[in-house]
Amino acid sequence: MEYRQLGQSDLKASVVTFGAWAAGGWMWGGTERKDAVRAIRASYDEGVTSIDTAPIYGQGTSEEITGEAIKGLPRDKVQIMTKFGMRWDLAKGDFGFHSQDNQGRDIDIYKYAGKASIIRECEDSLRRLGTDYIDLYQIHWPDSTTPIAESMDTVAELIKQGKVRYAGVCNYNAEQLEEARKYVPLVSDQVPYSMVKRGIEEKEVPYCIENGLSILAYSPLERGLLTGKMKPGHQFAPGDHRAGIYFYREENLKRTNAFLEKLYPLALDKNASLSQLVIRWTIEQPGITIALVGARNAEQAVQNAKAANILLTPEEISFISAELDKLVLEK
Repeated sequence: MEYRQLGQSDLKASVVTFGAWAAGGWMWGGTERKDAVRAIRASYDEGVTSIDTAPIYGQGTSEEITGEAIKGLPRDKVQIMTKFGMRWDLAKGDFGFHSQDNQGRDIDIYKYAGKASIIRECEDSLRRLGTDYIDLYQIHWPDSTTPIAESMDTVAELIKQGKVRYAGVCNYNAEQLEEARKYVPLVSDQVPYSMVKRGIEEKEVPYCIENGLSILAYSPLERGLLTGKMKPGHQFAPGDHRAGIYFYREENLKRTNAFLEKLYPLALDKNASLSQLVIRWTIEQPGITIALVGARNAEQAVQNAKAANILLTPEEISFISAELDKLVLEK
């Protein structure tokens, strides 16, 4: 496994980080708790020491699973990254969207990052995780109803109290990053980034490189699209959020799989899967520090972790990028 420094901190994260959204079951058609725990532990055995979770993932379930999985592990050898600012139990802030919890009950999600809310969320997260500090505490989404200063000042207070080690943000653009850095030393911006979603390359990547911030890329496999396993006609389980996303339309699945077929010989030469090749390409891109990759079971987790062991030459990276430039998906 390879480890990289986050921003200007002394926090080092595994380049393949366990993304625990799917582990929480929410919006992924359910999950088996014991399988999720085993997946995290199997990742750790492969050198994946970093876990990214959030209260909203399963409305506490993902954090509880993470806490169970790390129990008994040396705490200073694990980097827990969690978030705040998405409430399903408080109708305040920016309305996000309607959803259902893991029991199928209707819930409304709000993006809210006021001071009192953050303090409560932090305490709840510490309890569910079974720890007394969070390594990286990140606002989950921008909240237009709360000044960035209020949110970031609150995290700065939590750092002083020792409940949080470092501050990060998620889904912030360059302008929001500039504002947030006035109030707390940021180390990272967690944003969606994959072969088929590269919008951050225009502004956010240059800004982060220039200002010494790490980029944590989430959904590098575009929620399964880039694994090569999703074929035209794929049927999603009930409650799976991917069913309505344009990436998974028939024509886009055909085009994506045709692109992936061009990479297959290279993957074969590397004794790697297409997923592993995609993950390695992602963490080789300028400004990308780590990739957050989800897994529903131990086998997937181990395969994801092994992507860090693949070596790509500059020529091979250029070949992949050139083929990727030819891929056009319909929105």
